[in-house]
Amino acid sequence: MKVAVLFSGGKDSTYSLYLAEAQGREVAVLISIKPFLGSSVLHGTNIDITKLQASALGKSIVFVGSGSTKESELKAIKSSLIKAKEKYKIEGVVSGVAASEQQRYHLEAICADLGLKTIFPLWRLAPEKYMREQIRLGFDIVFSEVAGAGFDRGWLGRKMDNLAMEELKKLHAKFGISISGEESEYRTLVLDGPNFKKRIEVQKVKVEGNSLVVEKARLVKK
Repeated sequence: MKVAVLFSGGKDSTYSLYLAEAQGREVAVLISIKPFLGSSVLHGTNIDITKLQASALGKSIVFVGSGSTKESELKAIKSSLIKAKEKYKIEGVVSGVAASEQQRYHLEAICADLGLKTIFPLWRLAPEKYMREQIRLGFDIVFSEVAGAGFDRGWLGRKMDNLAMEELKKLHAKFGISISGEESEYRTLVLDGPNFKKRIEVQKVKVEGNSLVVEKARLVKK
């Protein structure tokens, strides 16, 4: 089955892409939507770097802005999927949604209208289990934004490894945060992985509030 992957450049969408291909699906295109400020549906921090990630992964990408409302985001997703269906002949859509019933509902409604199947590789998986599997597989994941209780700027740029996982478990026990960041307690950026043909080298960053913004990056051979 030819599919599109809704791609934010974070750990969940990147791992969902990896799993989709491992399950035998052909990923024809990545779709990245630039959300409005304060969006609760889409991830916006460093969304522009998805273009570089697509090159690193050897994938085509459809990248569009979404306007200034939640409704405009959903319209942007739908219009992008229409284009992907016409150009790349996709039959389904892969999403990294793992627990949000609302996000799943919106995507399933859109895809039902377009005659596309929905695939959620991470749905209801135990967060700690699949995140440790990402670490084991060699995904290079860094924290790019923090918002949840117990986080500070010291997490920005930090590598997601087994030590970070232990600290996330402590924050979960103390504050009740989602270990996977499903409620936007934190966001991540993937720089390399077993399905990357090249890795991303970050050359210049700046801190804006509780976000680490990549100002300059390049692709390098692995």
